[in-house]
Amino acid sequence: MILVKQVGVYVNILNCRLKKYLAEVFKKNGVNLTAEQYLVMDTLWNEGTLTQQAIAFIIQKDKNSVTQFIDNLEKKGLVTRSVAKEDRRVNNIVVTAEGMALKDSTKQLAIDTMNKALAGIPEEDVLVFVDVLKKICSNI
Repeated sequence: MILVKQVGVYVNILNCRLKKYLAEVFKKNGVNLTAEQYLVMDTLWNEGTLTQQAIAFIIQKDKNSVTQFIDNLEKKGLVTRSVAKEDRRVNNIVVTAEGMALKDSTKQLAIDTMNKALAGIPEEDVLVFVDVLKKICSNI
């Protein structure tokens, strides 16, 4: 298989496996979130209240997907939508108290999951990997 094809194949496989693995870890630990829902929650925990458009930009997902993630998080009682006073067409997404209560334990599970995925890989290799991923992202 040519090298450029291998890059695409393995980046895709890694993405799929990480999402599946994180979902399994969450389920095993009683956290009712998908990897994508966690990504939205983590963004809100880090940034505070954001518009749906801002979330979509930060996590690099299309607006329709983000709407679906937020719908599901809202059904779980983890976020609420609040109409922006300056523009009624804009929804601000606010983490509820229940959503905030998940923050520390859920973040730690995600960190532990990534540490397990990176086990045995020297930090220098991880730094190079991250640098290469950033360069690929900037190229496209």
